[in-house]
Amino acid sequence: MLYKKTAIVAAVLLVSGLSACSWVKLTDQGEQVDVRRSTSVANCKSLGVLTVSGVDKVTGIPRNKDKVEKELLTQARNDAAAMNANVIVPIDQPVEGRQQFSMYQCP
Repeated sequence: MLYKKTAIVAAVLLVSGLSACSWVKLTDQGEQVDVRRSTSVANCKSLGVLTVSGVDKVTGIPRNKDKVEKELLTQARNDAAAMNANVIVPIDQPVEGRQQFSMYQCP
């Protein structure tokens, strides 16, 4: 019986710890990408739409919403930099670990 309780506690701690982890790190290139509102890109060239996805659940347990949103934004900045964009604008809110961004090249 003690073994089962210990195993359950260990599993809960593991899942809790993993749900707090941040797996996406901002690259040096990603740091150069600004996040703006759509009203501030009037003089910019559109480079298309970027869709990013991440982990929103670990073993079926939802992760912290703020951490997931931060990781999606970080991933979008990294990916946009790789496509020569220097500005991104969120198109929608994250849904099930996915979010879309418009990419721009701004002066």
